[in-house]
Amino acid sequence: MKKLILGIAVLSTSLAFAQTTTTTTTRSMSSSDVRFGIKAGMNVSSLSKNETLEDQGSKIGFNAGVFANIPVAESFSIQPEVLYSQYGDKYDYVVAGNRYSYANHLDYVTVPVMFQYNFIPNLYVEAGPEFGFMVSAKNKAKNETNNDVLAESGNYKDNFNTFNVGIGLGAGYYFTDNIGITARYVAGVTDIAKDRPANSDAVRNNAFQVGLAYKF
Repeated sequence: MKKLILGIAVLSTSLAFAQTTTTTTTRSMSSSDVRFGIKAGMNVSSLSKNETLEDQGSKIGFNAGVFANIPVAESFSIQPEVLYSQYGDKYDYVVAGNRYSYANHLDYVTVPVMFQYNFIPNLYVEAGPEFGFMVSAKNKAKNETNNDVLAESGNYKDNFNTFNVGIGLGAGYYFTDNIGITARYVAGVTDIAKDRPANSDAVRNNAFQVGLAYKF
């Protein structure tokens, strides 16, 4: 099994403006303007639908990690993040009065790079790419009526493309200088399958994320 080595570097930019008179105040963008933080929340993920995913549904997972918010202009900033994020899908079916579920658990270390615009100091919108590195792929079959696990696979991530690209669109609001709520939709761009059969549809990760952020 291939080992995944992740190299992630966060670069911070310092911008400074000199004050020219005692009566004119100029906002300085220094290294203190770069804010670091942590965030965590819920993923509602699915796989793009094709003919083999007619009964496909959403799966609940989580995301958690760290970020740096780097101002580049008065209302613009860049926010690189490093997150552990659970993707995949889940679908249910009923047989003889019992409800069964089958879930794909696709876990990634993701590196979103969001470009943010602040309408007001506390409210922003964002967009940018997300780069993902698969660390685990498992599935589980369960009898939901009896809460019994019927089958559970080992890690079979070598069956997938381990590199994933998505596009994120979102928004956030900070209630205080430190604590905020975030929401983001990530639409997959790349096919998760390593060996895609000819004339078959690509299957991509998609997720809606909501959570809390804390800036130090």
